[in-house]
Amino acid sequence: MNPFPFLAKWRRNEQGAAKLYGSIVAQARLPVFYQGLGVPDTLEGRFLVLSLHLFAVLHRLKAERPKSVGLTQDLADRFSADTETVLREIGIGDLSIPKKVRALAASSAALLHGYEEALRRGEKAIAAVVAEALPLEQEASGAVGRQLAHYLMVSLDALQAQDFAAMRVGQVRFPEIVSGAELEIVRNDKRG
Repeated sequence: MNPFPFLAKWRRNEQGAAKLYGSIVAQARLPVFYQGLGVPDTLEGRFLVLSLHLFAVLHRLKAERPKSVGLTQDLADRFSADTETVLREIGIGDLSIPKKVRALAASSAALLHGYEEALRRGEKAIAAVVAEALPLEQEASGAVGRQLAHYLMVSLDALQAQDFAAMRVGQVRFPEIVSGAELEIVRNDKRG
């Protein structure tokens, strides 16, 4: 008998958020984004791809409010903690970390807000936001931005079709990207 049943529920929510965030990170680390799409394999490039996936999941969770508020907050907290860990790993000193985390938090909030605003205007607007955030020359960033914007739109559709209960326990399926002569994004509808 558990004298604190609310703690068991909180722990399940936290574990689901950890698993969901892990899936987001795993997808964002796929080599195809860097080798196939041309996103720079740098801290900035990886941050952009991670934020794109985080945005897609947060956008899906927004449709489930108020049930998703706790999960959304847990994901934001994990993203913040992950950012701090990365800063430590690249050698930022302990005294500088709070300042850097605040700067990255502001940057990520602006980027997520930019995605949200652009989404209302369509895929071309998303491509422009992504291209502007990429550390590439204008022509290259435009091409990568268009591909990532298309991928985001397919991802948003795929996530919309996924069950919230599964997402709450950390199960999410992103579209598969097949790199070849032409880049192909495949909506992955397998249940799992």
